[in-house]
Amino acid sequence: MSAIATISQNPLLQGLGLPPFTEIKPEQVEPAFSQLLAELNKQLTILEANVQPTWSGLVEPLEKLTERLYWSWGILNHLMGVKNSPKLRDTYETVQPQVVQFINTLGQSQAIYNAFKTLRASKAWETLEPAQQRIVEAAIRDAEFSGVGLTGEARDRYNAIQMELAELSTKFSNHLLDATKAFSLTLTTKEEIEGLPNSLLSLAAQAAREAGEENATAENGPWRITLDFPSYGPFMQHSTRRDLREKLYKAHITRASSGELDNNPLIERILDLRQKLANLIGFNNFASLSLASKMAQKVQAVEKLLEELRQASYDAAVQDLEALKAFALSKGAAEAADLKHWDISFWAERQREEKFAFTVEELRPYFPLPQVLDGLFGLVKRLFGVTVTPADGLAPVWHEDVRYFQIADENGTPIAYFYLDSYSRPAEKRGGAWMDVCINRGKTTENGVTAIRLPVAYLICNQTPPVDGQPSLMTFYEVETLFHEFGHGLHHMLTKVNYTAAAGINNVEWDAVELPSQFMENWCYDRPTLFGMARHYETGEPLPEHYYQKLLAARNYMSGSAMLRQIHLSRVDLELHHRYHPGSDETPADVRHRIAKTTSVLPPLPEDAFLCAFGHIFEGSYAAGYYSYKWAEVLSADAFAAFEEAGLEDEAALQATGKRYRDTVLALGGSKHPMEVFQAFRGREPSTGALLKHNGLLAAV
Repeated sequence: MSAIATISQNPLLQGLGLPPFTEIKPEQVEPAFSQLLAELNKQLTILEANVQPTWSGLVEPLEKLTERLYWSWGILNHLMGVKNSPKLRDTYETVQPQVVQFINTLGQSQAIYNAFKTLRASKAWETLEPAQQRIVEAAIRDAEFSGVGLTGEARDRYNAIQMELAELSTKFSNHLLDATKAFSLTLTTKEEIEGLPNSLLSLAAQAAREAGEENATAENGPWRITLDFPSYGPFMQHSTRRDLREKLYKAHITRASSGELDNNPLIERILDLRQKLANLIGFNNFASLSLASKMAQKVQAVEKLLEELRQASYDAAVQDLEALKAFALSKGAAEAADLKHWDISFWAERQREEKFAFTVEELRPYFPLPQVLDGLFGLVKRLFGVTVTPADGLAPVWHEDVRYFQIADENGTPIAYFYLDSYSRPAEKRGGAWMDVCINRGKTTENGVTAIRLPVAYLICNQTPPVDGQPSLMTFYEVETLFHEFGHGLHHMLTKVNYTAAAGINNVEWDAVELPSQFMENWCYDRPTLFGMARHYETGEPLPEHYYQKLLAARNYMSGSAMLRQIHLSRVDLELHHRYHPGSDETPADVRHRIAKTTSVLPPLPEDAFLCAFGHIFEGSYAAGYYSYKWAEVLSADAFAAFEEAGLEDEAALQATGKRYRDTVLALGGSKHPMEVFQAFRGREPSTGALLKHNGLLAAV
């Protein structure tokens, strides 16, 4: 077969439609991208020579060009997260610089930037819809932030920095994945597994079998405990062996902080380069650059919100710790007077069990994944009138456990699709949970025929996989996580905007992106929703009423501590990107310890290297934006309060409010400013009242 025939059949060059995952191999990546980028560079040159400052002469051809790139590049990034392998990494690292270079060239195109500015100043501007105007304004701003105004040496420096930052974030991510994978604790005696629930023993025996102990069983071991969250979390909550908890905790907080996988030098370098990048474009620091395109706009606005929430949660967190010490003392614990970090999860879980008389583990049998999905899909039908049905087999998948679904409107017409990859696979899949875009909604015209391209989402979780013939039995936290990611998915999938650049989550200010996801978590505590999905997987009996009451009572258990932790991380992130100067006497770890004095009641250990695992800000898009979780939670709590005010038991009111929410928050995507979208739904600006009330912290203010 000739080389040309091979390349033309490269699945990564399909350029549209669903990715042919079953056909993609790492060795196809390099030939695909060298061909693709050569073609795109040619198209860009032609566009620059013929660009017209009109919607059809500028935005549409530009979108066609970028869509091709993002289709192929999106698949590769997706596979790096869910099917990572040494071979894939190598090819990714080879093509990444070329892709970054093309993105820089595109972002710095003077001809395209000038055309956007001409369009903005032309008479035609007034005829554009608000969504189109926001797209044009964002394009002008993004070009300016991409260094379009730089020339000569400054531009070369900017491009070199972008290139290096992309490489560093990939390296950071790989180090963290490898360091998490590298540590494990093999337990062989009954004393070592004391206190551990059966679900964890089954998982640990399965991990041991995968590591070569083919005869491992849940009853007799050996048991392999890892730093992967479904293993680490339950171990810290339940193991009565304080020495082993300490060992595991210290391994967890020092991940990727020494030896070949040390992320410390990467952090210093990333912060230094971001600072220089911001300076090149005329900002004092990276935080100012980051916030310029967010809802908050200014560092002061973020600090004001964080301080308001800190004051509401600090004393509550102090009381949480005192109560925990008193509880441990009442149980005769030797460590009660001096609780350490590795004691907190354990004693918090014991106190919660006693206070609310149930364990996290007792609830698992009531939340098998298939039922939880039924409950979730039932809820979105109630609220938004859409129907979710399985569509397995209609799309190629990257792993046999991945499922595919369709969403249809009231008339049964398909409006969107999504993949669901639920289970933890520590060897190849990064931790955490996320939603990503597979295909954007948009208007397409081929051979004079106009059609609407339907959106497709990736929903990724890392919950406990099915073990020993049982379905995936979820913790309540895993249920909340699934609802959260599905909220992001709805934002992407229920958009009514037909301009891709403002459809779904596109062009939504970053600190408003978490509104629809955090909004969905509230429904896990809604009676009809919860009872619609919580039934015992073997007997089919519904969740006993007393458990529901206990879940409600336990909802705000230690909520001051939980909020304070988010504020701590947000403040550290902001400080590192705002006031910190790389190369000064302080290290990033010193900054964290300094901020911890007012944002944590149990200061981090001297060796705590959590920053080396803070992927959100060093490999993801949350740099100087981690506060967005809290900013958006103010919006989401206030949005949920609208449903509470309408009456959660009143079906008609619920549906009317749901329709209004769907028509504003979900439908408008990035076509309007988030404040306008929020006001269109709520009829006013947001306030922190609902968030503090939901967290049981209103009295503290």
